[in-house]
Amino acid sequence: MWDFSCSDWVDRLKAGRTLVPDLPLDEAEAERAVRIFDKLRLPDVVGMPSMGEAAGDWIRDMVRALFGSMSDEGVRQVKEMFGLLPKKNSKTTNGAGIMITALLMNERPRAEGLLIGPTQEIADLAFNQAAGMIAEDPEGYLQTRFAVRDHIKTIEDLKNGSTLKIKTFDMRVMTGSKPTWVLVDELHVMSSVSYASRVIGQIRGGLLPRPDGFLLFITTQSDLPPAGVFRAELQLARGIRDGRIVGKGASMLPVLYEFPEDMQTGKEKAWENPAFWHMVNPNLGLSITLDALETDYAQAREKGDEEIRRWASQHLNVEIGLALHSDRWRGADFWEDAADPELVTLDALLRRSEVVTIGIDGGGLDDLLGFNATGRDKVTKRYLAWYHAWAQDDVLERRKEIAETLKDFERDGDLTICTTPTQDVEEVADLVQLVFESGLLPEKYGVGLDPQGVAALVDELSARDIETDENGGPVTGVSQGFRLSSAVWGMERKLKDGTYRHSGSAMMNWAVGNAKAEQRGNAVLITKQAAGKSKIDPLIAGFNAFYLMGRNPEAASGGSFWEAMAS
Repeated sequence: MWDFSCSDWVDRLKAGRTLVPDLPLDEAEAERAVRIFDKLRLPDVVGMPSMGEAAGDWIRDMVRALFGSMSDEGVRQVKEMFGLLPKKNSKTTNGAGIMITALLMNERPRAEGLLIGPTQEIADLAFNQAAGMIAEDPEGYLQTRFAVRDHIKTIEDLKNGSTLKIKTFDMRVMTGSKPTWVLVDELHVMSSVSYASRVIGQIRGGLLPRPDGFLLFITTQSDLPPAGVFRAELQLARGIRDGRIVGKGASMLPVLYEFPEDMQTGKEKAWENPAFWHMVNPNLGLSITLDALETDYAQAREKGDEEIRRWASQHLNVEIGLALHSDRWRGADFWEDAADPELVTLDALLRRSEVVTIGIDGGGLDDLLGFNATGRDKVTKRYLAWYHAWAQDDVLERRKEIAETLKDFERDGDLTICTTPTQDVEEVADLVQLVFESGLLPEKYGVGLDPQGVAALVDELSARDIETDENGGPVTGVSQGFRLSSAVWGMERKLKDGTYRHSGSAMMNWAVGNAKAEQRGNAVLITKQAAGKSKIDPLIAGFNAFYLMGRNPEAASGGSFWEAMAS
């Protein structure tokens, strides 16, 4: 088993060295592949330079690994490769060159290669680059070796009947195909497609009978928080690179041009310094210049934070945690910096709190049911928050554009997809009962929820002897709309001054990024209608709990349940 980890990847990026680790390649075949690749010409550049003149050494290292990894038995050891490159680093052109190289080095008769793009336009671009390389061969050999059939977007190898075809990413991508090589371009665009993981699974399944086959992903970072199949494949690649995933599961060679996390986050974001941009733009000085990047970035800065983040994701592969927009809730600006990774469980929050309030929101069949517990730290008096959400399985069909995102949150453990109609109500009631029995819930005004459409939950709580305030219990209605403005403003301020902490989950980054603020007179509204199809129910639950905590409550027990249990 070959080791594709690269523990010193940060040092390599800083020094401009290859991200391909030392591998036991067949050097003769690796160099033959590079010679073929270098001979191809760029069909859309003035003077039509060869790849040997125009391409960077980084792509040659990928070519060497891909084609120099064939064993004597005809088994390719680099079966998969994930290349993460910013825009303007010739991803599509290099991918087309790799696929032409595969055709020229192929020994399998009637082999099939697929160029798969998220849209017809992107797929056509890759095909046109490949066809152009054939047409512009100055020696004429490629024109006699290959027949380019534009009307069916196919390149046929007249020597052995092999083909290179383009396909658009959909459920029919593998229909009638038994590919030997597959290039998937711009995987990040496919992250919102509900069936994307099934298509990738089909591609992998189709390659299984081909020991000489390979699957190549070449993509830019997403301009939205990574989700779905893109997030899954990127996390796999990172895990292999960092040595966290080993054995048979580590069969992908990662080539990830991205900054380490500490250069992407924090108040002083090192990625903003152009002196570091060479680290993630391996084609700098070839297809892109530093001056052009600086000019483009200056224009993005003039347009505000939303455009800065979009630009950084596309040109520097900076991962977006929050989808900030011009009419965003102002608390979103400080949300990521308020993360406390120790708050990943409700138990952790209960141990640190002297009193806890609960907020609940949503729950319709087309909504999420959001739950929040907000505690007041018994030492620092900071507000501590823990969030969870539930989705009926109907949502995955009715809101296919967010289905893969919700599945990601389920895998993270922050969202539950219900298998029965009442699972969400029952499990929310379980959590309320847990806090109630801890003694940390106030006797009055401890559980806040939207008064509309909560009959099932109120009944479930009542069955557990947790009553509404009208019946002497802690469950109370919290008026929504403009009446919630005090909680919205209060949370903004506490986020900014560092006295509101949360677990930093991807689900809440998403929900906060979805929230849009509307000014109505002297009030501010954050409504589901404004957020549209992107859900914000967990955040509204947080506002409900925050509103109750703002009443300065005391725990029913008069002290810490956890201290009492420990004594």
